[in-house]
Amino acid sequence: MTASPGTDRPAPPLGLPDVARLQRRTSRVLIAGQILGGLGVPISIALAPVLATEISGTEAMSGLASTAAVIGTALVSLPLAALMTARGRRPGLVLAYAIGAVGAGLVVLAATIRNFPLLLLGMAAFGAASSANLQARFAAADLAAPDRRARAISVVVWASTLGAVLGPNLSAPASRSFAGTAIPETAGPFVWAAVVFLLTGTLIGVLLRPDPLLTARALAAPAEQTREGRSLRAGFAAVKASPRARLALVTVAVSHTVMVSIMVMTPMDLGHHGAGLELIGLVISIHIAGMFAFSPLMGWLADRLGRLSVIGLAAGLLSVAALLAGTAGPSHGRSVLGLFLLGLGWSAGMVSGSALLTDSVPQPARAAVQGLSDLTMNAAAGVGGAAAGLVMSQAGYGWLNAVGAALLLPMAALALFTARRHPVAAKGATG
Repeated sequence: MTASPGTDRPAPPLGLPDVARLQRRTSRVLIAGQILGGLGVPISIALAPVLATEISGTEAMSGLASTAAVIGTALVSLPLAALMTARGRRPGLVLAYAIGAVGAGLVVLAATIRNFPLLLLGMAAFGAASSANLQARFAAADLAAPDRRARAISVVVWASTLGAVLGPNLSAPASRSFAGTAIPETAGPFVWAAVVFLLTGTLIGVLLRPDPLLTARALAAPAEQTREGRSLRAGFAAVKASPRARLALVTVAVSHTVMVSIMVMTPMDLGHHGAGLELIGLVISIHIAGMFAFSPLMGWLADRLGRLSVIGLAAGLLSVAALLAGTAGPSHGRSVLGLFLLGLGWSAGMVSGSALLTDSVPQPARAAVQGLSDLTMNAAAGVGGAAAGLVMSQAGYGWLNAVGAALLLPMAALALFTARRHPVAAKGATG
């Protein structure tokens, strides 16, 4: 007998067809939430630097708004993981979207009264919604069969495509909708984002039942149902004890850091070589398509060929991307191809690394480990994004790409070492 998720009362055991049906339903809810929630961040984040400049009065402060959002995403990761570990995915995701909505409201208030510290506080809280979007990929894996886990993760990542593509295009109408009101037009998209986050939280709260994490925990072997194994300390211990978990953590963090560091400086480099706003927008759109649109392919490859094979593919794609982008100069076609491969390499690393991380730790510790992964990933990317500007200003875009490629060497070496020392992990999805 299993326990009903969220209660101590026994419930009828779920058979394999029931689990498969529940997994399909869970995936549909998460996909719907990801499409909706994925609109909220890009619809407003593109205007955050503009809003920061307007409120502070100087372009020197423009990057702090986006940085605050990244910091907020990182800081909320572990508390969110702790809540999910104790109460399940649903309460954690709902709370994160609610915090994001409050953050968007604070941004609007800050814009109205022109208070820069309040803007940064609001952007930090706004980052909680990004954390929810990231954590949704792990919720998709809770009930997935081990040999389909990467595909389950990849489909939720793929669902972000619609929001990533449509969001920036909705910024202009969202701004115009508040023309003539007390709310500055540049803050208008944040009002839309707050509504989107509240709708997404409501959708998750109503439809994500039964909770996938609590259900997976109830279905686990009795030895894996101890409360001691669910703490954040147990999560750290699980990563320390598993070479594959450490590789997964490094893969996700390095792939994300390399992608962010190169991507944020690409518009500036393109501008230096005569590209207009239309071309810059096209390059970034193609990059985003590479990030999300092909994630189901990466999930299929990770399930069929093994996680380590796709981690190797990620290292190769990111290396070629850095080579093409860093040597493109005035060749805009090479820049387009480089940024597309940069997104594709990120997708390969994110999907395979997330699946390997889930495979490699005991079920009770997974939520805590997944929160640690998102904390590490966003903290590393925040540092990388800040350092990218310094490297760009002092050495140039070519050297920035060279540094990004150099960061991939430890990841590739660790993957090779793990494949040789732990060959089973390289052969199958479950290792």
